[in-house]
Amino acid sequence: MQPDTKLGLIGIGAMGMAMAKNLHRNGFSVHVRDIRPEAEAAAREIGMAAWPSPASLAAQADLVIVVVVNAPQIDDVLFGADGLTRVSLQGKCVMLCSTIAPEDSIRIAQRLADHGVATIDAPISGGPARAEAGTMSMMIAGEDAVLRCHAHVLDALSDKQYRISETIGDGARAKLVNNLLAGINLVAGAEALALGMKIGLDPHKLFDVICASSGNSWIFQDRMARALREDFEARAFAHILTKDMTLATAMADKAQYHTPLGDAALDIFRKTVDNGWAELDDAAVIKTYLKGTT
Repeated sequence: MQPDTKLGLIGIGAMGMAMAKNLHRNGFSVHVRDIRPEAEAAAREIGMAAWPSPASLAAQADLVIVVVVNAPQIDDVLFGADGLTRVSLQGKCVMLCSTIAPEDSIRIAQRLADHGVATIDAPISGGPARAEAGTMSMMIAGEDAVLRCHAHVLDALSDKQYRISETIGDGARAKLVNNLLAGINLVAGAEALALGMKIGLDPHKLFDVICASSGNSWIFQDRMARALREDFEARAFAHILTKDMTLATAMADKAQYHTPLGDAALDIFRKTVDNGWAELDDAAVIKTYLKGTT
C-alpha cells in the first residue's frame, strides 16, 4: 500500500487522534469518525475529512482502523444502524486496535468475513506521545497475506510491531497479558511510593532512587512522575486499565490459571474507580493508597 491509500479511523480519542496525526503527517489520506463533534472539528483543522457515520466513512477508506473503548462500541460502529457493514465492504480490511477479549476479536472477525472483509487483530500500547511519533507497540495477529498488503500502514503506525501469529485473537491475548503486568507494576509502584511518603521520606528523592535502581519500571517512572506533580489529567483513564485488567483476569480464569497479584492489583483499580477517580489518569491509583482506602 502507498501513502496515498485512503484510511479510515474511527475513535479519535487520545490514542486515535495521535495515530491519525501520525498517518496524516506521513502522507496518507485520513478520514475520521467520532461521536464527539469537537474531536472531528480538531481533525478537520489539521486537514482530515470527518464523516457523519461509520457507514459513510467506509465508502471512503480501503482500511478502517477502529480505536474505540470496548467490544460493544466496536459492534456498534461495525454492525449498528449506521455501521460499516451497512455498505459494501468487499475486499476491504478492518484493523482492531482496541483492547478487548480474544473471544470478541474472533467473533467480530468472523462477522466481518461474512461481509468479505479481512481483519487485523492489532491492539496497541505506549500512550499518545508514542502513537503520534509512530513508536507505539503493536501486538499483531492476522493472515500473512493481509499483513503484507497493509505493511506500509503498519510501518507508519509503529516501529515496534510484534507479529504474534496468524490466529485472530492472539493479538488480544498478548495485549491482555501485557496490561495485566502493567497494572500490577503500576499498583506496586504506587504502593511503594506511598509507603515512603507514609514513613516520612521525601517522595521526589525516593522517586529518583527507584528510577535508578532495581525497583524501577517504565510505568512507575511514567505514572509516578505525574503523581508527584499532582498531574492527573488523563492520558490513560483509570477506568480503561481497570477494564483491561478485568478482561485479563477473566481470560486467566477461563484458562483455569490463578493470578493472585493481578487480582490484588485489580482490586486497587476498582477502589480507585469507586473513589470517583475513573476519569483521572491511572496514576490516580496512588490517591487510593494515600486516602487509606486500600
